[in-house]
Amino acid sequence: MANVGRKPKPDPSRLLVFHLLTQVNREGAYANLRLPELLEQSELDERDRSFATELGYGTLRMQGKHDALITAKIDRPFEELDPGIVDLLRMGIHQIFEMRVADHAAVGETVEIARAMIGESKASFVNAVLRKAASDSDFYSQYDDTTTNIKSNLSIKYSHPEWEVGAFYDQLKDWVEVEALLKANNLPAKPQLIAWPGRSTVEELISEGGTRIDGTEYGVLSKKMPGRYAAIRERRAGVQDRGSQIVSQIFLNTAKDNTPLNWLDMCAGPGGKAAAIYSSLTHDRPQDSFTANEPIEHRARLVSQVIPEANVISLKGQDLPSLNVMYDRILIDAPCTGLGALRRRPEARWRRTPADLKELVMIQRQLLDSATQILDSDGIIAYVTCSPHLLETKAQVLEFLHKHPEFEIAEASGFLPESVLNELVLEDGTVQMWTHRDVSDSMFMALLRRK
Repeated sequence: MANVGRKPKPDPSRLLVFHLLTQVNREGAYANLRLPELLEQSELDERDRSFATELGYGTLRMQGKHDALITAKIDRPFEELDPGIVDLLRMGIHQIFEMRVADHAAVGETVEIARAMIGESKASFVNAVLRKAASDSDFYSQYDDTTTNIKSNLSIKYSHPEWEVGAFYDQLKDWVEVEALLKANNLPAKPQLIAWPGRSTVEELISEGGTRIDGTEYGVLSKKMPGRYAAIRERRAGVQDRGSQIVSQIFLNTAKDNTPLNWLDMCAGPGGKAAAIYSSLTHDRPQDSFTANEPIEHRARLVSQVIPEANVISLKGQDLPSLNVMYDRILIDAPCTGLGALRRRPEARWRRTPADLKELVMIQRQLLDSATQILDSDGIIAYVTCSPHLLETKAQVLEFLHKHPEFEIAEASGFLPESVLNELVLEDGTVQMWTHRDVSDSMFMALLRRK
Protein backbone atom coordinates (compact mmCIF):
# COMPACT_ATOMS: atom_id res chain seq x y z
CA MET A 1 0.00 0.00 0.00
CA ALA A 2 1.34 3.40 -1.00
CA ASN A 3 0.06 4.94 2.23
CA VAL A 4 2.18 2.78 4.55
CA GLY A 5 4.22 5.00 6.87
CA ARG A 6 1.89 7.97 6.55
CA LYS A 7 -0.36 8.75 9.50
CA PRO A 8 -3.97 7.80 8.69
CA LYS A 9 -6.42 10.63 8.06
CA PRO A 10 -9.85 9.06 8.48
CA ASP A 11 -12.85 11.00 7.24
CA PRO A 12 -14.87 11.99 10.35
CA SER A 13 -18.26 11.05 8.88
CA ARG A 14 -17.08 7.58 7.82
CA LEU A 15 -15.28 7.07 11.11
CA LEU A 16 -18.54 7.83 12.91
CA VAL A 17 -20.29 5.22 10.76
CA PHE A 18 -17.64 2.63 11.59
CA HIS A 19 -18.26 3.22 15.30
CA LEU A 20 -22.01 2.93 14.68
CA LEU A 21 -21.61 -0.41 12.86
CA THR A 22 -19.38 -1.73 15.63
CA GLN A 23 -21.83 -0.76 18.34
CA VAL A 24 -24.89 -2.07 16.51
CA ASN A 25 -23.44 -5.30 15.08
CA ARG A 26 -21.09 -6.21 17.93
CA GLU A 27 -22.57 -4.62 21.06
CA GLY A 28 -26.32 -4.81 20.45
CA ALA A 29 -27.01 -1.07 20.15
CA TYR A 30 -30.08 0.19 18.29
CA ALA A 31 -29.17 2.31 15.27
CA ASN A 32 -32.16 4.65 15.56
CA LEU A 33 -31.11 5.49 19.13
CA ARG A 34 -27.33 5.40 18.81
CA LEU A 35 -26.84 7.33 15.56
CA PRO A 36 -28.53 10.53 16.83
CA GLU A 37 -26.31 10.37 19.93
CA LEU A 38 -23.15 9.96 17.85
CA LEU A 39 -24.19 12.82 15.57
CA GLU A 40 -24.93 15.05 18.56
CA GLN A 41 -21.48 14.36 19.98
CA SER A 42 -19.79 15.07 16.64
CA GLU A 43 -18.79 18.32 14.97
CA LEU A 44 -20.12 17.26 11.55
CA ASP A 45 -21.94 19.83 9.45
CA GLU A 46 -25.40 19.17 8.02
CA ARG A 47 -24.09 17.72 4.77
CA ASP A 48 -21.77 15.26 6.51
CA ARG A 49 -24.52 14.29 8.97
CA SER A 50 -26.77 13.41 6.04
CA PHE A 51 -23.97 11.38 4.44
CA ALA A 52 -23.29 9.51 7.69
CA THR A 53 -26.99 8.77 8.14
CA GLU A 54 -27.35 7.40 4.61
CA LEU A 55 -24.17 5.34 4.86
CA GLY A 56 -24.83 4.03 8.36
CA TYR A 57 -28.46 3.04 7.96
CA GLY A 58 -27.89 1.84 4.40
CA THR A 59 -24.97 -0.41 5.30
CA LEU A 60 -26.90 -2.00 8.17
CA ARG A 61 -29.93 -2.51 5.97
CA MET A 62 -28.06 -3.99 3.00
CA GLN A 63 -25.31 -5.93 4.75
CA GLY A 64 -26.79 -9.31 3.79
CA LYS A 65 -26.48 -8.38 0.12
CA HIS A 66 -22.96 -7.08 0.66
CA ASP A 67 -21.92 -10.27 2.44
CA ALA A 68 -22.65 -12.27 -0.71
CA LEU A 69 -20.14 -10.17 -2.65
CA ILE A 70 -17.58 -10.28 0.16
CA THR A 71 -17.85 -14.08 0.30
CA ALA A 72 -17.18 -14.29 -3.44
CA LYS A 73 -14.05 -12.12 -3.23
CA ILE A 74 -12.18 -13.61 -0.26
CA ASP A 75 -9.98 -16.68 -0.01
CA ARG A 76 -11.22 -17.90 3.37
CA PRO A 77 -14.57 -18.65 5.02
CA PHE A 78 -16.59 -15.51 5.72
CA GLU A 79 -17.02 -16.58 9.36
CA GLU A 80 -13.25 -16.37 9.89
CA LEU A 81 -13.04 -12.67 9.03
CA ASP A 82 -12.21 -10.21 11.78
CA PRO A 83 -15.43 -8.34 12.80
CA GLY A 84 -13.81 -4.99 12.09
CA ILE A 85 -12.87 -6.13 8.58
CA VAL A 86 -16.43 -7.30 7.96
CA ASP A 87 -17.92 -3.94 8.92
CA LEU A 88 -15.38 -2.01 6.86
CA LEU A 89 -15.95 -4.17 3.78
CA ARG A 90 -19.70 -3.75 4.09
CA MET A 91 -19.26 -0.01 4.47
CA GLY A 92 -16.97 0.23 1.43
CA ILE A 93 -19.16 -1.96 -0.78
CA HIS A 94 -22.23 0.06 0.17
CA GLN A 95 -20.56 3.23 -1.08
CA ILE A 96 -19.48 1.53 -4.31
CA PHE A 97 -22.79 -0.09 -5.23
CA GLU A 98 -25.52 1.83 -3.40
CA MET A 99 -24.36 5.45 -3.15
CA ARG A 100 -23.10 8.24 -5.38
CA VAL A 101 -19.47 7.76 -4.36
CA ALA A 102 -16.70 7.22 -6.90
CA ASP A 103 -15.05 3.81 -6.60
CA HIS A 104 -11.59 5.23 -5.86
CA ALA A 105 -12.99 7.44 -3.10
CA ALA A 106 -15.06 4.62 -1.59
CA VAL A 107 -12.03 2.32 -1.50
CA GLY A 108 -9.49 4.94 -0.43
CA GLU A 109 -11.57 6.47 2.36
CA THR A 110 -12.57 3.07 3.75
CA VAL A 111 -8.93 1.95 3.78
CA GLU A 112 -8.03 5.10 5.74
CA ILE A 113 -10.56 4.07 8.40
CA ALA A 114 -9.04 0.58 8.38
CA ARG A 115 -5.52 1.95 8.83
CA ALA A 116 -6.64 4.07 11.77
CA MET A 117 -8.81 1.50 13.50
CA ILE A 118 -7.55 -2.04 12.77
CA GLY A 119 -3.96 -1.66 11.55
CA GLU A 120 -1.94 -1.63 8.33
CA SER A 121 -1.94 -5.37 7.55
CA LYS A 122 -5.70 -5.70 7.87
CA ALA A 123 -6.11 -2.45 5.93
CA SER A 124 -4.14 -4.03 3.07
CA PHE A 125 -6.61 -6.92 3.03
CA VAL A 126 -9.57 -4.49 3.04
CA ASN A 127 -7.99 -2.62 0.15
CA ALA A 128 -7.51 -5.77 -1.93
CA VAL A 129 -11.03 -7.09 -1.39
CA LEU A 130 -12.68 -3.74 -2.12
CA ARG A 131 -10.71 -3.36 -5.34
CA LYS A 132 -11.82 -6.82 -6.46
CA ALA A 133 -15.42 -5.95 -5.57
CA ALA A 134 -15.33 -2.64 -7.41
CA SER A 135 -14.05 -4.33 -10.57
CA ASP A 136 -17.03 -6.71 -10.65
CA SER A 137 -19.83 -4.29 -11.42
CA ASP A 138 -22.11 -7.05 -12.78
CA PHE A 139 -21.89 -9.31 -9.72
CA TYR A 140 -25.40 -8.68 -8.45
CA SER A 141 -27.10 -9.17 -11.82
CA GLN A 142 -27.09 -12.95 -11.21
CA TYR A 143 -29.78 -12.41 -8.56
CA ASP A 144 -32.22 -10.75 -10.96
CA ASP A 145 -33.48 -14.17 -12.11
CA THR A 146 -37.02 -14.78 -10.86
CA THR A 147 -37.54 -18.14 -12.60
CA THR A 148 -35.39 -20.28 -10.31
CA ASN A 149 -34.32 -19.97 -6.67
CA ILE A 150 -36.60 -16.98 -6.36
CA LYS A 151 -36.66 -16.90 -2.56
CA SER A 152 -32.88 -17.04 -2.17
CA ASN A 153 -32.32 -14.60 -5.05
CA LEU A 154 -34.75 -12.06 -3.58
CA SER A 155 -33.15 -12.60 -0.19
CA ILE A 156 -29.75 -11.50 -1.50
CA LYS A 157 -30.94 -8.87 -3.97
CA TYR A 158 -32.99 -7.03 -1.33
CA SER A 159 -30.95 -8.04 1.71
CA HIS A 160 -33.52 -9.89 3.84
CA PRO A 161 -33.04 -13.26 5.57
CA GLU A 162 -34.66 -16.05 3.57
CA TRP A 163 -37.07 -17.01 6.33
CA GLU A 164 -38.50 -13.47 6.33
CA VAL A 165 -38.92 -13.50 2.54
CA GLY A 166 -40.80 -16.79 2.89
CA ALA A 167 -42.99 -15.38 5.65
CA PHE A 168 -44.02 -12.47 3.45
CA TYR A 169 -44.92 -14.85 0.62
CA ASP A 170 -47.04 -16.95 2.99
CA GLN A 171 -49.27 -13.90 3.42
CA LEU A 172 -49.10 -12.17 0.05
CA LYS A 173 -49.10 -15.32 -2.14
CA ASP A 174 -47.53 -13.33 -4.97
CA TRP A 175 -43.80 -12.96 -5.66
CA VAL A 176 -44.32 -9.64 -7.46
CA GLU A 177 -45.94 -8.24 -4.32
CA VAL A 178 -43.23 -9.74 -2.14
CA GLU A 179 -40.59 -7.99 -4.25
CA ALA A 180 -42.49 -4.70 -3.97
CA LEU A 181 -42.56 -5.10 -0.18
CA LEU A 182 -38.84 -5.90 0.00
CA LYS A 183 -38.08 -2.78 -2.07
CA ALA A 184 -40.27 -0.68 0.22
CA ASN A 185 -38.51 -2.05 3.31
CA ASN A 186 -35.22 -0.75 1.90
CA LEU A 187 -36.44 2.82 1.40
CA PRO A 188 -35.70 5.10 4.36
CA ALA A 189 -38.92 6.25 6.03
CA LYS A 190 -39.53 9.97 6.31
CA PRO A 191 -40.43 11.03 9.86
CA GLN A 192 -44.16 10.78 10.58
CA LEU A 193 -45.44 12.90 13.45
CA ILE A 194 -48.61 12.98 15.48
CA ALA A 195 -50.16 16.01 17.16
CA TRP A 196 -51.45 14.90 20.54
CA PRO A 197 -54.97 16.39 20.95
CA GLY A 198 -55.20 19.15 23.51
CA ARG A 199 -51.41 19.50 23.61
CA SER A 200 -50.60 20.46 20.01
CA THR A 201 -52.35 20.70 16.66
CA VAL A 202 -51.82 19.47 13.13
CA GLU A 203 -51.76 23.11 12.02
CA GLU A 204 -48.88 23.89 14.38
CA LEU A 205 -46.79 21.02 12.99
CA ILE A 206 -47.62 21.94 9.40
CA SER A 207 -46.61 25.54 10.03
CA GLU A 208 -43.16 24.33 11.09
CA GLY A 209 -42.55 22.21 7.99
CA GLY A 210 -44.90 19.24 7.58
CA THR A 211 -47.79 18.05 5.43
CA ARG A 212 -50.91 16.16 6.49
CA ILE A 213 -50.82 12.35 6.34
CA ASP A 214 -53.82 10.84 4.55
CA GLY A 215 -55.95 8.50 6.61
CA THR A 216 -54.96 9.94 9.98
CA GLU A 217 -56.67 12.46 12.18
CA TYR A 218 -53.55 14.00 13.69
CA GLY A 219 -50.70 12.81 11.45
CA VAL A 220 -48.07 15.00 9.76
CA LEU A 221 -45.31 13.95 7.34
CA SER A 222 -42.16 15.82 8.25
CA LYS A 223 -39.69 17.47 5.90
CA LYS A 224 -37.04 17.76 8.61
CA MET A 225 -35.76 15.98 11.71
CA PRO A 226 -38.40 15.66 14.45
CA GLY A 227 -36.23 17.37 17.04
CA ARG A 228 -36.54 20.64 15.14
CA TYR A 229 -40.24 20.94 16.05
CA ALA A 230 -41.02 22.80 19.27
CA ALA A 231 -43.95 20.49 20.04
CA ILE A 232 -41.71 17.40 19.79
CA ARG A 233 -39.02 18.92 22.01
CA GLU A 234 -41.66 19.93 24.57
CA ARG A 235 -43.37 16.50 24.45
CA ARG A 236 -46.63 17.91 23.16
CA ALA A 237 -46.41 15.80 20.00
CA GLY A 238 -44.75 12.54 19.05
CA VAL A 239 -43.08 10.57 16.29
CA GLN A 240 -45.45 7.81 15.21
CA ASP A 241 -45.90 5.74 12.08
CA ARG A 242 -49.08 6.11 10.05
CA GLY A 243 -50.01 2.49 10.77
CA SER A 244 -49.77 2.96 14.52
CA GLN A 245 -51.86 6.11 14.27
CA ILE A 246 -54.58 4.27 12.33
CA VAL A 247 -54.81 1.33 14.75
CA SER A 248 -54.94 3.73 17.71
CA GLN A 249 -57.78 5.62 16.04
CA ILE A 250 -59.68 2.39 15.31
CA PHE A 251 -59.29 1.42 18.96
CA LEU A 252 -60.62 4.81 20.10
CA ASN A 253 -63.52 4.61 17.63
CA THR A 254 -64.85 1.52 19.41
CA ALA A 255 -66.33 3.94 21.98
CA LYS A 256 -69.67 4.83 20.40
CA ASP A 257 -71.48 6.79 23.14
CA ASN A 258 -70.76 8.80 26.29
CA THR A 259 -70.88 5.86 28.70
CA PRO A 260 -67.73 6.12 30.85
CA LEU A 261 -65.16 3.49 29.92
CA ASN A 262 -62.03 2.15 31.59
CA TRP A 263 -59.16 1.78 29.08
CA LEU A 264 -55.92 -0.23 29.37
CA ASP A 265 -52.79 -0.25 27.24
CA MET A 266 -51.31 -3.57 28.37
CA CYS A 267 -47.84 -3.23 26.75
CA ALA A 268 -47.39 0.53 26.60
CA GLY A 269 -43.64 1.13 26.26
CA PRO A 270 -42.11 3.26 24.92
CA GLY A 271 -45.37 5.21 24.98
CA GLY A 272 -46.34 6.35 21.50
CA LYS A 273 -49.80 4.77 21.38
CA ALA A 274 -50.36 5.45 25.07
CA ALA A 275 -49.72 9.17 24.57
CA ALA A 276 -52.04 9.33 21.56
CA ILE A 277 -54.84 7.43 23.31
CA TYR A 278 -54.50 9.26 26.63
CA SER A 279 -54.48 12.65 24.91
CA SER A 280 -57.52 11.81 22.78
CA LEU A 281 -59.47 10.53 25.78
CA THR A 282 -58.57 13.55 27.90
CA HIS A 283 -59.61 15.86 25.08
CA ASP A 284 -62.74 14.06 23.81
CA ARG A 285 -63.87 11.73 26.61
CA PRO A 286 -62.84 13.26 29.96
CA GLN A 287 -65.30 10.96 31.74
CA ASP A 288 -63.15 7.93 30.84
CA SER A 289 -60.13 6.53 32.71
CA PHE A 290 -56.89 5.26 31.18
CA THR A 291 -54.06 3.08 32.48
CA ALA A 292 -50.79 2.34 30.70
CA ASN A 293 -48.98 -0.80 31.83
CA GLU A 294 -45.38 -1.46 30.89
CA PRO A 295 -43.57 -4.39 32.55
CA ILE A 296 -40.01 -3.23 31.80
CA GLU A 297 -39.04 -0.53 34.26
CA HIS A 298 -36.95 1.72 32.02
CA ARG A 299 -39.64 1.61 29.31
CA ALA A 300 -42.26 2.44 31.93
CA ARG A 301 -40.24 5.56 32.74
CA LEU A 302 -40.39 6.54 29.07
CA VAL A 303 -44.18 6.20 29.17
CA SER A 304 -44.24 8.45 32.25
CA GLN A 305 -42.52 11.15 30.21
CA VAL A 306 -45.47 11.45 27.80
CA ILE A 307 -48.47 10.78 30.06
CA PRO A 308 -48.93 11.47 33.82
CA GLU A 309 -47.01 9.07 36.03
CA ALA A 310 -50.20 8.41 38.00
CA ASN A 311 -51.61 6.65 34.93
CA VAL A 312 -48.64 4.30 34.55
CA ILE A 313 -48.18 0.92 36.23
CA SER A 314 -45.48 -1.70 35.76
CA LEU A 315 -46.51 -5.36 35.91
CA LYS A 316 -46.16 -8.34 33.62
CA GLY A 317 -49.26 -8.40 31.47
CA GLN A 318 -49.83 -11.98 32.61
CA ASP A 319 -50.04 -10.73 36.23
CA LEU A 320 -52.63 -7.98 35.72
CA PRO A 321 -55.57 -10.18 36.83
CA SER A 322 -54.09 -10.09 40.35
CA LEU A 323 -55.12 -6.41 40.61
CA ASN A 324 -58.82 -7.33 40.38
CA VAL A 325 -59.51 -4.36 38.08
CA MET A 326 -61.82 -4.76 35.08
CA TYR A 327 -61.47 -2.84 31.82
CA ASP A 328 -63.86 -2.02 28.98
CA ARG A 329 -61.16 -1.61 26.36
CA ILE A 330 -57.80 -3.40 26.34
CA LEU A 331 -55.04 -2.74 23.81
CA ILE A 332 -52.45 -5.50 23.48
CA ASP A 333 -49.68 -4.00 21.35
CA ALA A 334 -47.91 -7.30 21.68
CA PRO A 335 -44.17 -8.00 21.68
CA CYS A 336 -43.47 -9.38 18.21
CA THR A 337 -40.77 -9.96 15.60
CA GLY A 338 -41.19 -6.43 14.25
CA LEU A 339 -41.11 -7.68 10.66
CA GLY A 340 -43.56 -4.93 9.76
CA ALA A 341 -41.16 -2.12 10.68
CA LEU A 342 -38.00 -3.12 8.81
CA ARG A 343 -37.76 0.16 6.88
CA ARG A 344 -37.45 2.11 10.15
CA ARG A 345 -35.15 -0.27 12.01
CA PRO A 346 -32.27 -1.12 9.67
CA GLU A 347 -30.67 -3.81 11.83
CA ALA A 348 -33.93 -5.47 12.96
CA ARG A 349 -34.07 -7.93 10.06
CA TRP A 350 -30.79 -9.50 11.19
CA ARG A 351 -31.69 -9.78 14.87
CA ARG A 352 -34.80 -11.96 14.76
CA THR A 353 -34.78 -15.70 14.15
CA PRO A 354 -37.48 -18.38 13.85
CA ALA A 355 -36.56 -19.38 17.42
CA ASP A 356 -37.50 -15.86 18.59
CA LEU A 357 -40.79 -16.21 16.76
CA LYS A 358 -41.72 -19.34 18.70
CA GLU A 359 -41.07 -17.62 22.04
CA LEU A 360 -42.94 -14.46 21.06
CA VAL A 361 -46.01 -16.37 19.87
CA MET A 362 -46.23 -17.98 23.31
CA ILE A 363 -46.00 -14.59 25.07
CA GLN A 364 -48.70 -13.17 22.78
CA ARG A 365 -50.96 -16.10 23.64
CA GLN A 366 -50.43 -15.54 27.37
CA LEU A 367 -51.24 -11.83 27.09
CA LEU A 368 -54.47 -12.58 25.23
CA ASP A 369 -55.47 -15.10 27.90
CA SER A 370 -54.73 -12.55 30.61
CA ALA A 371 -56.87 -9.93 28.86
CA THR A 372 -59.91 -12.22 28.86
CA GLN A 373 -59.76 -12.35 32.67
CA ILE A 374 -59.88 -8.56 33.12
CA LEU A 375 -62.26 -7.63 30.28
CA ASP A 376 -65.71 -6.45 31.27
CA SER A 377 -68.72 -8.23 29.77
CA ASP A 378 -69.26 -5.74 26.93
CA GLY A 379 -65.58 -4.99 26.43
CA ILE A 380 -63.28 -5.20 23.43
CA ILE A 381 -59.70 -6.44 23.14
CA ALA A 382 -57.58 -4.87 20.40
CA TYR A 383 -54.76 -7.27 19.51
CA VAL A 384 -52.03 -5.49 17.51
CA THR A 385 -48.67 -6.58 16.12
CA CYS A 386 -46.11 -4.72 14.04
CA SER A 387 -45.66 -7.92 12.05
CA PRO A 388 -47.48 -9.57 9.17
CA HIS A 389 -46.19 -13.06 10.02
CA LEU A 390 -49.01 -15.62 9.92
CA LEU A 391 -48.14 -17.09 13.31
CA GLU A 392 -48.34 -13.66 14.95
CA THR A 393 -51.50 -12.56 13.14
CA LYS A 394 -54.19 -14.76 11.62
CA ALA A 395 -52.99 -18.00 13.23
CA GLN A 396 -52.75 -16.34 16.62
CA VAL A 397 -56.32 -15.07 16.35
CA LEU A 398 -57.62 -18.47 15.20
CA GLU A 399 -55.86 -20.14 18.13
CA PHE A 400 -57.43 -17.60 20.50
CA LEU A 401 -60.94 -18.16 19.12
CA HIS A 402 -60.48 -21.93 19.38
CA LYS A 403 -59.40 -21.65 23.02
CA HIS A 404 -62.04 -19.00 23.83
CA PRO A 405 -65.14 -19.92 21.81
CA GLU A 406 -67.12 -17.31 23.74
CA PHE A 407 -65.25 -14.62 21.74
CA GLU A 408 -65.62 -13.46 18.15
CA ILE A 409 -63.94 -10.99 15.81
CA ALA A 410 -65.56 -7.55 15.80
CA GLU A 411 -65.60 -6.35 12.17
CA ALA A 412 -63.03 -3.53 12.03
CA SER A 413 -64.59 -1.69 9.07
CA GLY A 414 -67.21 -0.16 11.35
CA PHE A 415 -64.49 1.63 13.31
CA LEU A 416 -62.15 2.81 10.56
CA PRO A 417 -61.39 6.53 10.35
CA GLU A 418 -63.51 8.04 7.55
CA SER A 419 -60.49 8.72 5.33
CA VAL A 420 -59.16 5.14 5.50
CA LEU A 421 -60.26 2.71 2.80
CA ASN A 422 -61.97 -0.54 3.74
CA GLU A 423 -59.41 -2.43 1.66
CA LEU A 424 -57.28 -2.56 4.82
CA VAL A 425 -59.87 -4.91 6.30
CA LEU A 426 -59.52 -8.61 5.48
CA GLU A 427 -62.42 -10.98 4.86
CA ASP A 428 -62.40 -12.10 8.48
CA GLY A 429 -62.78 -8.53 9.75
CA THR A 430 -59.17 -8.04 10.88
CA VAL A 431 -56.87 -5.29 9.59
CA GLN A 432 -53.59 -5.83 7.73
CA MET A 433 -51.53 -2.94 6.42
CA TRP A 434 -48.52 -3.34 4.12
CA THR A 435 -45.56 -1.02 3.75
CA HIS A 436 -45.55 -1.13 -0.06
CA ARG A 437 -49.30 -0.47 -0.31
CA ASP A 438 -50.09 1.81 2.59
CA VAL A 439 -46.95 3.90 3.26
CA SER A 440 -46.93 2.57 6.80
CA ASP A 441 -45.50 -0.21 8.88
CA SER A 442 -47.07 -3.58 8.06
CA MET A 443 -49.40 -3.51 11.08
CA PHE A 444 -51.98 -6.14 11.99
CA MET A 445 -55.04 -5.60 14.20
CA ALA A 446 -57.89 -7.80 15.41
CA LEU A 447 -60.78 -6.55 17.54
CA LEU A 448 -62.10 -9.31 19.80
CA ARG A 449 -65.31 -9.27 21.86
CA ARG A 450 -67.54 -11.70 23.68
CA LYS A 451 -70.48 -13.05 21.68
